[in-house]
Amino acid sequence: MHAVQAQRGSSMSDGPRPTVRGRRLGSELRRLRELADKSTEEAAAALKCSRAKISRIETGSVGIRRLDLGILIDLYGITDPSEREALETLARESKKRGWWHDYGDTIPAQYADFLYLEGDARYIQTWQPLVLPGLLQTEDYARALLAANPAAVRPERIEQLVTVRMERKDVLVKSDPARFWAIIWEPALRCPVGGLDVQREQLNYLVEAAQRPNVTLQVVPLSVGALAGACGAFVMFGFTDSPTPGTVFLETLTSSHYLEQEAELDGYGLVFDYLRSSALNPAQSIDMITAIASEP
Repeated sequence: MHAVQAQRGSSMSDGPRPTVRGRRLGSELRRLRELADKSTEEAAAALKCSRAKISRIETGSVGIRRLDLGILIDLYGITDPSEREALETLARESKKRGWWHDYGDTIPAQYADFLYLEGDARYIQTWQPLVLPGLLQTEDYARALLAANPAAVRPERIEQLVTVRMERKDVLVKSDPARFWAIIWEPALRCPVGGLDVQREQLNYLVEAAQRPNVTLQVVPLSVGALAGACGAFVMFGFTDSPTPGTVFLETLTSSHYLEQEAELDGYGLVFDYLRSSALNPAQSIDMITAIASEP
């Protein structure tokens, strides 16, 4: 994942881009306004600003002062202290630098967006039909995968990107780790990325990683036949104590996309549920991975 993004631009136009946290905050404020049955005119009147500014806040194009945030959430009837605190934290951290900024232009803006989501998520759920999830890759596997397409990743950047991929794993081992659920199609296990030795080491690492209480792996065997996830790989991020996704990430050859509309999120959540029911259970999945790793 993100091999192309390391060199190509995103599908968004150049110029100032809303941050991921800014978009999340804006989306949440829009949702709360609509639940409260308030119009943009009423929100603008409360802040003594234009409707256009409310629209820019709700798209994440501009930030919002703490005082103005308090006025809006009062207007929308939000009294739960934990919900108010979560919104205030999101606003406060919308411009916070992440560890990946130390890598300069090796990390393009759209990849930084992904890392923000990954770092903030309480739940990460992914379907990977062709390659193994980045959070569970070994160094040699990641290096071979990145080097497989020199047109997408310049050779001199490969080692930095491998380092970034390894640092990402902190979300699974930190003191309050994300809950990670990966569903993998059998071809991703059998493809000898980097050669048989690299593949075997990678499969053994999957078995080891699956022992963590916050990591669940399931394999969909080829024998299942047609799949609901034939549309391609995706990652779902949940930001509350519920696994319900708040953002879905999709990647194409030349761009990346973040889906946040409720109907889109519901659709991908349904596909993930179908895949989960089609897959082997976690214990059977580990048995299958171990058996493939033992093949000559």
